[in-house]
Parts: sequence; C-alpha cells; structure tokens
Amino acid sequence: MKKTSTRLADGRELIYYDLADDTVRDAVDRRPLDATVTTSEVRRDPLLGDSVAVASHRQGRTYHPPADECPLCPSQGDRLSEIPDASYDVVVFENRFPSLAGDSGRCEVVCFTSDHDVSFGGLSERQTRLVLDAWTDRTSELSHLPSVEQVFCFENRGAEIGVTLQHPHGQIYAYPFTTPRTALMLRQVAAHKEATGGENLFDAVLERELADERIVLEGEHWVAFVPYAAHWPYEVHLYPKRRVPDLLGLDEAARTEFPQVYLELLKRFDRIFGEGEPPTPYIAAWHQAPFGQLEEFDGVTRDDFALHLELFTIRRTSGKLKFLAGSESGMNVFINDVPPERAAERLREVASS
Repeated sequence: MKKTSTRLADGRELIYYDLADDTVRDAVDRRPLDATVTTSEVRRDPLLGDSVAVASHRQGRTYHPPADECPLCPSQGDRLSEIPDASYDVVVFENRFPSLAGDSGRCEVVCFTSDHDVSFGGLSERQTRLVLDAWTDRTSELSHLPSVEQVFCFENRGAEIGVTLQHPHGQIYAYPFTTPRTALMLRQVAAHKEATGGENLFDAVLERELADERIVLEGEHWVAFVPYAAHWPYEVHLYPKRRVPDLLGLDEAARTEFPQVYLELLKRFDRIFGEGEPPTPYIAAWHQAPFGQLEEFDGVTRDDFALHLELFTIRRTSGKLKFLAGSESGMNVFINDVPPERAAERLREVASS
C-alpha cells in the first residue's frame, strides 16, 4: 500500500491509498473553494448522560446529485470533484459538512473505489484488503489527535438508511468522548469480570455463539453469527477469533482472510429477500475500544474490549422496513420481528455457490 497525503482547495486533508507503490499523486484541486466553516458543537444531556452533536451547517450538504455530478467520482476534464485526480483506488478526505470538527472531533469520508456503479460487495479481495488497511491507518492517525477518544469506521448503504450520495463510500467519525453504545458494553464487561473473578465477557459470548445454531459463516480466523438477542431483523456480528481491541491489533493472517469472509457476508445480504429485489440497505459498523484511560469502568482496560463488526439491515421482509417506533425510539426497547435463529438459517441458505 502506498499512502499520499495532499490538501484540497479549502485546506481539508485528502489521502490516496494505492495498490501500486509507484503511483504518483500530484493532481491539484482546481476548484475555487472558500475555507470550510463549521458550527459543530457537542452538548451533554444531563438526564441521560450522553452527548449530542449540533451541526447546523449540515443542512446545506449535497443531496442526491445526478450520477454525472457525483462529488466522489474522480475529476475528469472540466468536471471537478472532491478527488482531484482522474482515478484512484481508495481515497479518504475530511468531510466538507462534518458532524464533528475541531475540538469536537473529526469526520472523514472513505471512497472504496472510483467505480460509481459498484457496491462494496462487488469489490475484489485485493481492493477490500486495501480498504481494511486504510481503516486501520486512519484509526491509528486519528487516535493521536488530542480531541479524539474513540474512532468509528462505518458504511451506510441505501436510500432507506439515509444515504445522500450513491457512490460506494463509508465514513469515519473520531469522537471526543466514549460513545454511549461502547460505554454500555464496557460496563457489562466490568460487571461480568467482577462477578466471575476475571472472565472476559466477549470471550464468553463468542464461546456460546460458536456452540449454538446461529453461526452464519466461519473461517480460520473470523466467525460471523446472528446474536442471541439480535435487535434488527437481519443482524450479523463478525468477530476475529483472537480477541484484539481495535483494527491495529489484527495480525496478518486475520487481515488476509477478512476480504473473503466479509465479501461473502455482503453477497448473502443481497440475496436475503430473493431475486428481483432492490439491493439490501444496511449499516456496517466497526466497534473498537476507546483510546486513553478507562477509569470509570471499574478495572476494565482496552485489552478487555473485543473488536467486531456489526452488519444489519432495516428491511424486515420484501418491501417492508423495520421502523424505530414508540418502544424503540421512546424507550430504547427493541422488538424484533424475525427470530435470530431463522435469520441465521436464511443467511446460510443464500450462501454463494
């Protein structure tokens, strides 16, 4: 992998990740852009103890442009985009309309390929490995920013999820705090560790799942399963079999196998609802340990956390979505219409031939 960092016309950082070591990246952003102005602010909710990012400047972000005006495609002739070069393998750049900025963290866009019409599941294994390496590198770099406590790499796919740009891409949020979801996990890890005399909760969960009927796909270094208490109609958790706290902890064997396993999972997601159905909308979310001290979690360290990816769709059956209505949105109590055992069975049925 070759990494080349440059600057866009408004001062934002852009990084090319290339498969070929001899690739030259010297294209200049020719757009007449003013310096980026953001109004991001993080406010603490005193009743719930969580944080809300207020970012009013995002109201003016790009919204469903036609394909020939896609800002994530390479620049061609007089058609100028966020990527100055005429081609690329993987590109990461600072979001022009970030939810978090400055002392409130950082938001980046990850373009998985220059091909506008492909999806992540259509990438080659080599390209997928490059994306993994880019995620890992950005996790490392962002973790050293003084305002950053947790790094979150994710992909939203599909208009039903709220995606406003159709080009295959994901995002990275670098939060200035430990997110509520991660804090809940760490509290459960701390309670389990104390109750069992030191046993790791992630290890216990993975051991139980490996012995149960909800395994979807298993390799030498990775295992994918529908969790016992899945929140979403079709939800898969992907774990490396060797517990590591973040993407940086993966060894070469796990990195090599990841593209095979993950691409197969994505292909199965598109087959869940049968032939002729539109692509399955999904969220793919990497959960990594926060950086820094974890004093508030009663003896838990970063090494007690287990890196894993959660992949889920909001489609519950053909033509119908799972809405977060009263119980889910009002009380955060999920009601799942699809038994996890049936979801796992279906995801095994649609395996690639």
